[in-house]
Amino acid sequence: MKTSTATTHIARAPKALVVGALLAVHFIWGSTYLGLRFGLESFPPFLLNGFRFLIAGGILFLILAVRGRAIATRRQWWNAARMGLVLLVGGVGLVTIAEDVGVGSGVAATAVAVIPVWIALISGLFGNWPHRREWIGLAIGLAGVLVLAQEGDFQASTTGMILLIISPIIWAFGSIWGARLDLPESSMTTAIELVSAGLVMTIVGPLIGERITEPPTTVAWIALGYLAIMGSLVAFTAYIYLLKTVRPALSTSYAYVNPIVAVALGVTLGRETLTGPVFIALPLILTSVALVATTRHRRSLRASDSPPSLTPIHREDAA
Repeated sequence: MKTSTATTHIARAPKALVVGALLAVHFIWGSTYLGLRFGLESFPPFLLNGFRFLIAGGILFLILAVRGRAIATRRQWWNAARMGLVLLVGGVGLVTIAEDVGVGSGVAATAVAVIPVWIALISGLFGNWPHRREWIGLAIGLAGVLVLAQEGDFQASTTGMILLIISPIIWAFGSIWGARLDLPESSMTTAIELVSAGLVMTIVGPLIGERITEPPTTVAWIALGYLAIMGSLVAFTAYIYLLKTVRPALSTSYAYVNPIVAVALGVTLGRETLTGPVFIALPLILTSVALVATTRHRRSLRASDSPPSLTPIHREDAA
């Protein structure tokens, strides 16, 4: 049974590795929002992410090939490629464009933190409607987004605000939809998603007018390398490890921490100026995520022996 296996993994998981993995997903993923901002100083949005995903996916493919694990059927390749387009082009791509048009990294991370809330709502379209506790969380999350809309960055960039509302919805839909697809093992799925999205964004970028007009700055190159290696390889690997060794509620706890890290880094290293609304919206959104995440965790334990599919990585790992 899955429950027995998961329990054994949790019991045997070295505490030092668990702590290290948690620090990776909490702080590395939280810092990628500022990394995007620094990268955008020299690279346009689609090309920045296209290069990032190609580097990360290429390295992961090489690792899998050396280990003899680069195996997938034609159907699995197609499914994973489609997932990459939805999640990485539609999700991450829109966040990057929002930052490019003037939305600060802390504000962007706060807006994206509602992904678990949208997942709970969209899962209802697939026959799993939220419980009362989740509806309360959804209402609080919506209130947080409405408050966040009064933030200076959103007031100055309506386009950015719209993109940061749409992006979490696309990611949430892709997460639920992906749970129903036939996919290869998790690392192979991730590699295919990264390379597929990277190729599309690298090709589409110039077609929509993106150009690198001047040699990228040293800071931009460092940001690109950080996003590719740390954000798309190290943190992803750490997350997969957590999903195999700890409770789902703990492995998804990054949703509470990432916005706080992004806001702190944006104010300090990024020298961003935040107004009152973001500090009101942040606790509302985090409370919303907490209500939804804890409710789904308990319901999953009652309904089956399997961990809840809250993200694409959950879906890949359970497949």
